[in-house]
Amino acid sequence: MMTERNGIQGEFGHVDTWIFDLDNTLYPAGCRLFDQIDVRMGDYISTLLSVDRVEARRIQKQFFFEYGTTMRGLMTEHQVKPEDFLSYVHDIDHSPVPENARLGAALDRLPGRKLVFTNGTVKHAQDVMDKIGISAHFETIFDIKAADYIPKPEMVSYRVFIDRDQVDPASAAMFEDITRNLAAPHELGMTTVLVHDPDNEDGALINKLNGDSHDEPHVHHVTDDLAGFLENVLDEI
Repeated sequence: MMTERNGIQGEFGHVDTWIFDLDNTLYPAGCRLFDQIDVRMGDYISTLLSVDRVEARRIQKQFFFEYGTTMRGLMTEHQVKPEDFLSYVHDIDHSPVPENARLGAALDRLPGRKLVFTNGTVKHAQDVMDKIGISAHFETIFDIKAADYIPKPEMVSYRVFIDRDQVDPASAAMFEDITRNLAAPHELGMTTVLVHDPDNEDGALINKLNGDSHDEPHVHHVTDDLAGFLENVLDEI
């Protein structure tokens, strides 16, 4: 059942660019896809730094909190080559990702451009979107390489994205699963939507560590059902 903070009436009629995060936003956290990436990150750190898995996980989460992504922390503190890290951690089984015809139908009806903005890679995003069955609805993918490996929530990444893909923030909406990643879009003038999944443990952890809640001023809307939310938006525009 969809939960929603704030009504949507009249809130999206101006939007002609729809921007979506990928992981735990376009697919449900319950399929545990990111768990595979999480494990491979731990393996990579354990081997790189010759530490056990407990310490590797501590370092992994510390870097995620401090730098926005684990990779950025490894690049900064251990001079890790991002291509090597990304290739290793995204070598996963995408079969758990469910097809979502309902989401595809809603995206098809949305007027305007649809873009993906992810801290992952283009290949990972394409693999996931193919499994969901929504690739055809998106114009482009802006990934961590395009951001020069500077991840969300850093403002500079959003500015590079806006410049590269010619996005007018005043007529854009951003969908994200991590609260702090909506602060920059809000500041830039976008309409923001937090996609809250109770199974999203990483999102809950980062929100807790930051002291973020669903009531932050940069979170305009909250939903736990992306397809249902978009259907309601379509009924209002």
